[in-house]
Amino acid sequence: MNDNGGAYHWLDVTRIAEELTDAHPDCDPAAITFPELMALVRALPGFEERPGHACNERILEAIQQGWIEESAE
Repeated sequence: MNDNGGAYHWLDVTRIAEELTDAHPDCDPAAITFPELMALVRALPGFEERPGHACNERILEAIQQGWIEESAE
């Protein structure tokens, strides 16, 4: 887990991508469905959902793309 401090939420796309890369190094992010992705994000330590910051398809796409890029490094 990255030590970037504090809780984070759906709009912290880069942080989520980094956390997913660390937490699931053997996963292929391109093969994850959006429902699976939502579950993985919600299970991350430090992740908190906030009122008014709901998850949507655009956010999930950005998280998935960030995770793909982060995994390629």
